[in-house]
Amino acid sequence: MKIICIGRNYVDHIRELNNAVPASPVFFLKPDSSLLIRNRPFYYPSFSSEIHYEVELVLKICKVGKNIQKKFADTYFDEIGIGLDMTARDLQDSAKQKGLPWTIAKGFDQSAPIGGFLPKENFNDLRDIGFHLDLNGKTVQTGNSGLMIYPFDDIIAYISKFMTLRTGDYIFTGTPAGVGPVKVGDRLEAYIGDVKLLGCEIK
Repeated sequence: MKIICIGRNYVDHIRELNNAVPASPVFFLKPDSSLLIRNRPFYYPSFSSEIHYEVELVLKICKVGKNIQKKFADTYFDEIGIGLDMTARDLQDSAKQKGLPWTIAKGFDQSAPIGGFLPKENFNDLRDIGFHLDLNGKTVQTGNSGLMIYPFDDIIAYISKFMTLRTGDYIFTGTPAGVGPVKVGDRLEAYIGDVKLLGCEIK
């Protein structure tokens, strides 16, 4: 199982971090050790003082595929869920300034809390899936799949040019604007529509 994360897929988030709009999907990997399941708490790591939340829709891959045509891409996932791309922003900014890879800022242990999933058939329109994240009961991020620069089918077709997708892989599809820091004692709750699928306490 691998975790593939799409970066810079919402224009408003690109602007808030002063990044450039990509000409093609940008993706990176998290190891399986970054997965945090069953609403377990997230323990603030000692190596960072600036951990940020990033809420994202997550696709669960249901069959093996390579060089997938866009018109068939929707047959390669059967569930949609929600997750958090926890980011050590201070480590990422330092690496970016030096022109170095920033895997340590994204792939550390427990950096991918993931919630429940809903069957794809539950959604009338995959280009109109609303989701949001609450921090201590206040909504801090709101997104919709219709605002993605690269929608689900484009993402799957593009990734599969470079690496084989396997059953059980997860694709984090990008975060909207509103990312920000967490501290010990905070609670994050993530929703698709009005359905809460993820709760995560920061310890």
